Amino acid sequence: MSRTALLILADGRFPAGGHAHSGGMEAAVASGAVHDTASLQTFCRGRLHTAGLTAAGLAAAAATGYDALALDDAADIRTPAPALRRIARRLGRQMMRAARATWPCTGLDHLARHRPQGAHQPVVLGVTARAADLTPLDAAQAAAYDSVGGPATAAVRLLSLDPFDATAVLARLTGDLDAVARRAADAAGRVADQGVTVLPAVSAPLLDITGEQHAAWTVRLFAS
Repeated sequence: MSRTALLILADGRFPAGGHAHSGGMEAAVASGAVHDTASLQTFCRGRLHTAGLTAAGLAAAAATGYDALALDDAADIRTPAPALRRIARRLGRQMMRAARATWPCTGLDHLARHRPQGAHQPVVLGVTARAADLTPLDAAQAAAYDSVGGPATAAVRLLSLDPFDATAVLARLTGDLDAVARRAADAAGRVADQGVTVLPAVSAPLLDITGEQHAAWTVRLFAS
């Protein structure tokens, strides 16, 4: 059953609002940094090992049952760009709605009650994974995949890439995805004893800068 739950949670059709966000891809395309399949793969690999790893660690820790409010505060610290903090909470709020309808539990209710403005999306994802009887590694895998799956899909729309090529990029990143998920889950396994500082806190300054710039655009296809 947990395998099926993981498929549902990671499915792009799960109504968590991610389809409206490019994960920095729109700004990367506009700057010329991403313009073909090779540059898409470079972007996704970089995002996976920075923002993706940080998100996977938070999700895995939340899936262990660690204090979600403390993890939400840790997510704030790990998200220095105000625009990206707002986006993370907006996505978390949308995921919370979908998760509470799909896997209602006291953990999600508690987080929603104490973070009415929305908790960070990776934290909500981890609490949701726990509600669905998934493991911390499952949560880390879902968060890691989400960090590159969204940008890859956005690139298809922004660059008119062949969707088969974009999917092939994700397939070539499976080894990286597994490694990031394992590293995140390992850190999450130590958070109960060592606190949130043991979780990954890898920065991606260019994503932060372009995220702020993108938020100021008057015309854009994606919300972020």
